[in-house]
Amino acid sequence: MKTLKSIVSCLAIIAFSLANAQTELTVYTAVEAEDLKKYADRFNEDHPDIKINWVRDSTGIVTAKLLAEKENPQADVIWGLAATSLLLMKGEGMLEAYSPNGVDALDPKFVDKSDPPTWTGMDAWVAAICVNTVEQEKYGFATPTSWQDLTKPEYKDHVAMPNPSSSGTGFLDVSSWLQIFGEEDGWKFMDGLHENIHHYTHSGSKPCKQAARGEVPIGVSFAFRGAKSKAEGAPIEIIIPEEGIGWDMEATAIVKGTDNLEAAKTLVDWSISEKANKMYNEGYAVIGIQSLAKPVEHFPENIPEKMIDNDFEWAAANRKAILAEWQSRYDSKSEPKS
Repeated sequence: MKTLKSIVSCLAIIAFSLANAQTELTVYTAVEAEDLKKYADRFNEDHPDIKINWVRDSTGIVTAKLLAEKENPQADVIWGLAATSLLLMKGEGMLEAYSPNGVDALDPKFVDKSDPPTWTGMDAWVAAICVNTVEQEKYGFATPTSWQDLTKPEYKDHVAMPNPSSSGTGFLDVSSWLQIFGEEDGWKFMDGLHENIHHYTHSGSKPCKQAARGEVPIGVSFAFRGAKSKAEGAPIEIIIPEEGIGWDMEATAIVKGTDNLEAAKTLVDWSISEKANKMYNEGYAVIGIQSLAKPVEHFPENIPEKMIDNDFEWAAANRKAILAEWQSRYDSKSEPKS
């Protein structure tokens, strides 16, 4: 009898454990590392039964990893990767079409044009120039107000920017310059800028972080990083160039072939919720449900009007050729990859 009772007890424990076991999702992301715990914690407040296992790196590296795994996908969900990267994967048939609950509340430009969509946007990150005002005074150069200013001799060896092969921010810079100036003049501009570049980083936030620390006077980065550094007390001025700024969306998608489709849909539903959008707004001024957005401390007020009419389809279609051309011209000044 005791043996029977023990067996029944064990079976009950096993059944309870199975009923309460967490589903684990492997989520690829390029979201800033310091924000990942916050994202998972906020999601788990509503869905404690789903555990997120993050795989995080810069945009270019995550994109390359996903493409390399096309025939044997390792990720369940992509939460926080450039829309231009997701468009590449859409073209390769790697994304699960899914219309998440609440999608109609999103700004239309934050939703893939297919019906049903294969990806949805979270927030927009925008290009900006971070200038260390202490270093500026030390070297005596003027405050740049345009992209073209950065080609002036006074900025020689004072500028860092991201390598577009590694960084989504770097790619949005290069692809936007080709749209702003035209292809011929865009490469001519980058030739002039290269003369003043001290080094290219493999992270979009690093140039601004380096400027904040005084390691380089000027960092071409994105506004969120500049605002965060300024809030932490860095002597940073955030410049929005007068010609306009490139931008991209952090976006979310389900990887086709996932064994955890229902849990993946739950995460994607949550990723476009009002709660999630308010969370994105803690660091980004432009979000998927813009009516919820409140001003972000230290963000320049003219960002929305300076965002160019970015052709994401063109950028995605020409990504490989753009990166090959950029590398052949400028890669000699890139930092070693860690």
